Amino acid sequence: MTEALDKVRGITRLPIFPLPLVMLPNELLPLHIFEDRYRQMLTDIEHEGKFFGVTLFEPQGAFIEKPNEGTVGCVAEIREAETLPDGRSNILTLGIIRFRLVEYIETSEPYLVAAVEFFEDEKENDAGLDSLANEVFELFERMAKAAFKMSGNRGELPEIQRTDPESLSFLITAAFNFENEKKYRLIEMTSTRERLEELKDVLDSAVGQMEESADIHAVSRTNGHSKKKIDL
Repeated sequence: MTEALDKVRGITRLPIFPLPLVMLPNELLPLHIFEDRYRQMLTDIEHEGKFFGVTLFEPQGAFIEKPNEGTVGCVAEIREAETLPDGRSNILTLGIIRFRLVEYIETSEPYLVAAVEFFEDEKENDAGLDSLANEVFELFERMAKAAFKMSGNRGELPEIQRTDPESLSFLITAAFNFENEKKYRLIEMTSTRERLEELKDVLDSAVGQMEESADIHAVSRTNGHSKKKIDL
């Protein structure tokens, strides 16, 4: 059993917090809580692990009131909380593990509660998976270095932790400002290889352009000249 699964062991239902975004495992998400129903939710989970479920919810019609059953979401764990004098709260949450919303449960609470099933990527006995993860990691490092160069090398380049392939795929997904549709498709996947292959395609097409842009910025800061052009 993984650490994430162990953390939610015994949990079969979660308060559901629909938001117009996709949360990922190991992603930090700050939230401002102001609605009465979610203030109540925070009070209710205070002594129950401080877990709730974040699900993507972008209603397309007037009659859609909540995420559909079968929707994939992510367990959010409250890591820090600040209660303001008027009862609102600022909280910092961390994504723990993905879940599938099985069905809604009728309760007296003002917020949604659902039965959930937790899941992770399927185990893949593929000798090439680590090699693919290394390729993706190296491309991502190049992107990070180019972005740091474009910033004028201010501060220090943060060290990028080399994690297991599944965690790496979510780290890189979180780093890109993907549209919700693409980000949701990536967390729905249960194949680490498929997710890494899709991210590799994105990185392959972007890293060269990013490095060229960084070089141009570096030249411009020294009042030099460059014949390189950027496709915009």
